[in-house]
Amino acid sequence: MGCIPSKLAENKSLPLEVAENKLRPAGPGYDDFSILASETPFAANEVETLHELYRKLSTSIVKDGFIQKEELHFALFRNINRRNLFVDRVFDLFDVNKNGHIDFGEFIRSLSIFHPKTSEAVKVKYAFKLYDLRHTGYIEHEELKEMVFAMLNESDLALSDDVVETIVDKTFVEADSKGDGRIDMEEWEEYVGKNPSVLKNMTLPYLLDISEAFPSFVVNGETEESHL
Repeated sequence: MGCIPSKLAENKSLPLEVAENKLRPAGPGYDDFSILASETPFAANEVETLHELYRKLSTSIVKDGFIQKEELHFALFRNINRRNLFVDRVFDLFDVNKNGHIDFGEFIRSLSIFHPKTSEAVKVKYAFKLYDLRHTGYIEHEELKEMVFAMLNESDLALSDDVVETIVDKTFVEADSKGDGRIDMEEWEEYVGKNPSVLKNMTLPYLLDISEAFPSFVVNGETEESHL
């Protein structure tokens, strides 16, 4: 945290403002690497590494410097025609400004939620947002059911509707302590406290050492025409 990025150190002979500008990615929505590092668990050199990932994602389909929803789908599935509710919810979570795309600042700040060093309280809050599909401030039965199906689909697992219904019903019996047919934030916090495995998808272990290995969904090439 707060250390001078390697590229800045290499440009010590340049005026400070010139060297710093070399570190600022061009384009809208970008923040200085050191600022993003100060606001997240990432070190400045890790933010620089993640910028390369962001650059690849944001130019895989539409070369506008932003991550579009279809680019996130393509990064995860190598197919822009495949849709997944869980990925859509992750995109919505990252799209803080709600303008239909993810800029670099949003990417880093949102990705930090999934960092192993981020507090459980933060992860609980954002996990609740993922499940609150209709933004009502509650998790309702149908919302939870939709998300369970989406996560099963993302994992290429198939369970019958009856089995999923049983899972959802059991969850509500345990989580809906007020018995009003919906789960509020207080009930969610209590439920997660008893079932910490619920937060498994909210932590990406590789973020502890991103300088050694990029995430598995790094796009290594341009979008093939056959996917369009």
